[in-house]
Amino acid sequence: MYINPYVYLFIPLACALPGKIDAEGDDLVSEELSTSTPAADRHTSEPSSSSSNLATETKYEWNSNGYVIFCPCMGRFGNQADHYLGAIAFAKAIGRILVLPPWRTYRNVGFNEWFKVEPLQEYLPVILAEDFMKQLAPKYWPPGKRSGWCWQSQQSGTTTCDMKEGNPFGPFWDGLDVDFDDYVVYHISYDDYEIDQWKTRYPPDKYPVMAFKGAPARFPILEKHRHLHKYLQWSDTIMEEAYEYINRTFPGQKYVGIHLRNEVDWERACEHAEGEKTYMASTQCFAAHAGKTVTKKMCLPSKEEVLRLTKNVVISTRAKHVYVATDKNPMIAELEEHLKSQKVKVHHLDPWLPQLDLAILGQADHFIGNCISSFSAFVKRERDAKNKPTSFWGFS
Repeated sequence: MYINPYVYLFIPLACALPGKIDAEGDDLVSEELSTSTPAADRHTSEPSSSSSNLATETKYEWNSNGYVIFCPCMGRFGNQADHYLGAIAFAKAIGRILVLPPWRTYRNVGFNEWFKVEPLQEYLPVILAEDFMKQLAPKYWPPGKRSGWCWQSQQSGTTTCDMKEGNPFGPFWDGLDVDFDDYVVYHISYDDYEIDQWKTRYPPDKYPVMAFKGAPARFPILEKHRHLHKYLQWSDTIMEEAYEYINRTFPGQKYVGIHLRNEVDWERACEHAEGEKTYMASTQCFAAHAGKTVTKKMCLPSKEEVLRLTKNVVISTRAKHVYVATDKNPMIAELEEHLKSQKVKVHHLDPWLPQLDLAILGQADHFIGNCISSFSAFVKRERDAKNKPTSFWGFS
C-alpha cells in the first residue's frame, strides 16, 4: 500500500505579504558519491578569471549522476526547513546532486542569503539554483526538455502535474524562469524501502533532472533526519546582525530565549490538539516518549505555565535576561513582574526578518519552545547540534 507523500495533515497558511517576512512556520490554517568518478562526471567547480565586487565566479561542470530540485512550497519558513532537510536526505540516498532552491516568502530568497553552502557540501554535492539555471540548465536542461514531477495515486489515472498552478508554485518557478514541457507522474514514496526503485526506474541518463512540485520528503521531518540540521548553518550576514544585538543587549550576560505562539489562528489550531498522537511538529517532543499524546497546555500554554517554567529556567541558569520571540503577545509586563526578585530584564525585538529571532534563540543559554511549532522545532534542532539545552511549555 502506497502512502501519498503529498498529503499533509494541515492546510498551509498563505505566504507572507511584502514587508516583514513571516517565518512563523507552523501551518494549519546511501553512500557518498564515489571519489573515483571520472573527471567529466564530477560536480566540480573552479574560479573564473573574471570577478564581480572582488568575488570570483564559480564555474560548474555537468555531473552525470543527475540533479534534484524542488519547490519548498508548503507553508512558511518552519515547514519549509523541515522539508528541506528531508529533501537533502532524499537526494543523498538516490546519489544525485541537490539543486538548492530558494526559500519562498513573498519572493524567492536565495538559499545563500540565509545559510552557508559550504557546510552542506560536506554531506552531499550541491549547487545553488541560480547557478544551475545560469550555467548548466541552458545546455543540459533547456526549454523544451523540462519535465515536472509529481505524485499521483495510481487510481487517479492522472498523467499531468499542476506544477505552476496557484501561489506559491507559479511565482516560485517563474522566479527561476522555468516552464514545463512534460510531466513525470510517479506512484512511489520517499521511504527507505523504495529508494532502490527511484534509482532503477529513473536512471539519470534518461532523467537527468528531477524537478519536483513539492519537496520529496515527509512532513513533519522524520526523526532520523533531524541530525542533518548541523549542516544548515546561518550565513555570516544573519549571524553578524544576531551577534550585534546579543552583544549590545546581553553584554557578557546569560539569557533565556522563549518562543510564544498566542495569536488567534494558533488558538484555533490548538482547539483540535488535545489527545492527538501527532500534531504538526509534536514529534520533536514525543520521539523519546512513546505513548504520549498532545495536550492543549503544550500547544497553547496558559500565562501561569509561561511564568512558571520561565522562572524555573531563569533561576537554574542564573540568567539576567529573557528574550521573547512571538507572533503576537510577548507578555513583557507579566514576565518582568514575575521575575522582579531575580532582577531580570525582558526583551522583544520583533525583527524585520524573523530568521534573526531564530538565530538569537539558537544562541541562548537555555531555550523554551512550543512542542507543536515547527518554528520552535528549527531552534531545537540547531541547539541539539550544539548540545544546548531546550525545554517545552506543558511538557518540561
